[in-house]
Amino acid sequence: MHPEAITSPTAFLDAMLGDVPHRDELRAYEAWWEAEGRATSEAIDRAGTPPLRLFDRLGRRVDEVLYAPAYRALLRRGYRAGAVWRAFDGSLVPAYLIGYVTSFYDPGVYCPYTVSLATAVALYKYGTDALKASYLEPLLRRDDTVWQGATWMTEAGGGSDLGAAVRTEAIPDGDRWRLRGEKYFASNAGAEVAVVAARPRGASAGVRGLALFLVPRWRRDGTLNYVIRRLKDKCGTRLVPTGEVELHDSEAHLLGTPEQGVYLILEVLNVSRVANSVGSVALAQRALAEAYRFGTERLAFGRPVLDHPLLRAQFAQRLDRLQEAFALAWEALRALDAVWHETPRYSGAYHRFRLLAHLAKYWTAEVAVQAAVWSMIAHGGAGVVADYPVERLLREAMILPIWEGTPQRQVLDGLEVMQRREAHHLLFQHLAADADPEALAALRTRTEAHLGLDPATREAQAEELFASLAAFTAAVARRRLPGRSTLDAPPSAR
Repeated sequence: MHPEAITSPTAFLDAMLGDVPHRDELRAYEAWWEAEGRATSEAIDRAGTPPLRLFDRLGRRVDEVLYAPAYRALLRRGYRAGAVWRAFDGSLVPAYLIGYVTSFYDPGVYCPYTVSLATAVALYKYGTDALKASYLEPLLRRDDTVWQGATWMTEAGGGSDLGAAVRTEAIPDGDRWRLRGEKYFASNAGAEVAVVAARPRGASAGVRGLALFLVPRWRRDGTLNYVIRRLKDKCGTRLVPTGEVELHDSEAHLLGTPEQGVYLILEVLNVSRVANSVGSVALAQRALAEAYRFGTERLAFGRPVLDHPLLRAQFAQRLDRLQEAFALAWEALRALDAVWHETPRYSGAYHRFRLLAHLAKYWTAEVAVQAAVWSMIAHGGAGVVADYPVERLLREAMILPIWEGTPQRQVLDGLEVMQRREAHHLLFQHLAADADPEALAALRTRTEAHLGLDPATREAQAEELFASLAAFTAAVARRRLPGRSTLDAPPSAR
C-alpha cells in the first residue's frame, strides 16, 4: 500500500472510490491546505475563542465576531471551492467531498460549510421564489461575497427533545413573522441567514407544533435582526463561532407550511448528520495519518515503532475500521443524493436513507473518537502535548458524537423509523445482493425479535442491536467500493 493513501485525504478518496468527482479540484484544495490553511487553522485554534464586539463607536449594536483576516481567507477558500454551490450542480456528492478534505485538516471549519448547505437546501426546496431571489443566490455565490447560513434548533432546555425544549414563539405579522425567544447552542453565530425552529402562536404542544423559519441577519430597515449574547468557550471546533442568540421580534419567513415543520426540521438535521459522518471519517483518517508518520520515524528497540508486531497489528485493525466507516458514510451520502429532492410524503427510499443516516452518524462518530484516542496513545507523551496535532484531534473528535443528536438520539430515532416505516426491511433488501445470506437472515430475525419486545426493554437493549446493524451495513457497503483492495495490507516502515 502506498503511504500517501493514508496521509492524503484525496489519495484516500482515490483508493476508496477509484473515480473521484472533480479530482483535480480536490487535489488543488488539499495543496492549499498544506501550503497555507493548515498553519492558519492551528494558529486560530491556539488563540481560542475570539472576542465579540457588541457595539460600534457610535453605540450601535453590531455583534461582530473578531476573527483575524486569515480566518476569513481560510473560510472563503472552501466556499469558493464549492462547499455549498457544488451541491446544486447536479449532485450533493462533490460538496461533501470538499467537506471531507476540509475535515481532514479542520472539522471546525466544515461546520459552517455544513450548516450553510443545510440552509441552502431548505430554502431551495421550501422557499418562495421571492425568498430564493433574496437569500439563496448569495448562499450559492462562488466568490468572496458569498453569504453564510446557520441552523438553530437547540434551546437551553436541550436539543434532543425539541418538542418540549423549543419555546421560541412565532407571531404572524402581515407578509412575515416575528420570532421571540433564544437559541442556546447556535453554531455559526453571525451568519447572514439562518433556519430556525419555532412554534407558531396557538400551535399544538410537542414536536408536531413546530415550524421552520428563515431568519436574516438584518431587518429591512438595516438594523440587526438577532443579537449574540455571548460566544461559547469550547474545547474544540474553535474555528466555528458558537453562541447564544436572542430573538427579539426578529423578522422571519415561514418555509413550507406550519404542518410540514417537523419534517423540514428533520431534513435539515439529516443533511448535517451525513456531513457529520463524512467529517468523522476524515478525522479518523487524519488520526491514523499522524500515527503513521510518527510510527515510521520514532525508533524503539532498534526499529520504527510501527514495525513492532503489536502496534502494527493495532494499526491494521484501525485502518480496516476506517475503510468500513468510510463505506458506511458513503452509503448514507449516496442514499441522500438519491432522495434529497423529495418532500412530504416521502417514499420508502427516503425512509431507508433516514435509517442509514442514523446508523452512519452513530457509528462513524465513535470510530473518530476511538481513532483519536489510539493515535494519542501511539504517540506516547507527545500525544498529550498541545504543541503537536494529536491533542487537538481528540478535542475536535469529542463534538462529533454530540452534534446533531447524541448516540442515544440516533438509536431511538433509528428504532422509530424501523417500527413506523419498516425501514429495516428496505435496508435489508438493499444489502441483500452483497450480503452473506445466512448472516443477513440471522440479523433480520434478531431485529424482528427486538422490535417485538415491550417498549421499555426494547429501548434499554437497543444499542447492541443498533451497533450490529451499523457494523453489518458498513461491512457490506465496503464490498461495493471499487477501490477497497488498495488498503488491504498494513504499511511497513521498512
